[in-house]
Amino acid sequence: MVEVAVVGIGGWGKNLARNYAQIPEANLRYVCDLDQAKLDQAALQYPGARMTSDYQQLLDDPELQAVVIATTAPGHYPLAKQALLAGKDVYVEKPFVLEVAHAEELIALAEKNKRLIMVGHLLEYHPVVVRLRDMIRNGELGQVYYVYAQRLNLGTVRGDENALWNFAPHDISSILYMLGQEPTDVSARGQSYLQKDIEDVVFMSLNFGNRAMAHVHVSWLDPHKTRKITIVGSRKMAVFDDLEASEKLRIYDKGAQVSTDYNSFAEYVGLRFGDITMPYMKFVEPLQIECRHFLDCVKNRKTPVSDGLDGLRVVKVLDAAQRSLKQNGQPIELK
Repeated sequence: MVEVAVVGIGGWGKNLARNYAQIPEANLRYVCDLDQAKLDQAALQYPGARMTSDYQQLLDDPELQAVVIATTAPGHYPLAKQALLAGKDVYVEKPFVLEVAHAEELIALAEKNKRLIMVGHLLEYHPVVVRLRDMIRNGELGQVYYVYAQRLNLGTVRGDENALWNFAPHDISSILYMLGQEPTDVSARGQSYLQKDIEDVVFMSLNFGNRAMAHVHVSWLDPHKTRKITIVGSRKMAVFDDLEASEKLRIYDKGAQVSTDYNSFAEYVGLRFGDITMPYMKFVEPLQIECRHFLDCVKNRKTPVSDGLDGLRVVKVLDAAQRSLKQNGQPIELK
């Protein structure tokens, strides 16, 4: 059994605490937060866990093995660094950190101290995203032309990070994971309507070396709640709608085929319309899969799927997109 502490018991921290309290392989040893009211509520839900606002108390406990950090984004780097220095394995919610140099430092520190660091890129554990990655790898979709993702709602407006850093890590991580490559350049444009210098809406584009493209639209100022990824390939197309209760994945046997023997444009480009299939997929809560994976990595010293390097790749894209935002959409090359 792995001894775990959850740091930050806000919106997502509640879900993490719930999973670690329910999974038999884990013991929720601590819940840590600066808000006493939140600790009082958590104490009622998890009577076996110790409630504390003293982070150092966790780090000084030799029995504690893993620290799960789910605070606001600015706290990720200092809290993760302290935990690694204290010899704990660390899980950090997205976004990993807010600076590329901080991501690189944490990766080096984890390696030096022989500790694990895992980033909460939840969609990399979603059964549909895993299925799509496998379809791309085995050529079922053909050559991937482009991907576009929408993550929209009229919801919580944050003051410590913009919509890019709050929403886009989900879609960036899943796109890089499914395509198995990093973009060559990134561009982004957005606007700050509600708060100065905090973009409420962002449109981001990524280009890849094999001519594939990706587009990510994120907003917390939209009338529709949308969580959708569309992949267009040369053989088939796929749509992942995470808000669908059961039919989350649809595969479209559609496409356009080019003939070299033609007399007219209509004959030159032929459209193909085939079946639409909705594969049956046994649904397991992705967060539970992710939490179990972290526990397995801690117990058996495995490298997480969304390890520090995976987190670094996403932070590099976010950093480039942020710089592009400040330059009115100027493409930023990734090195």
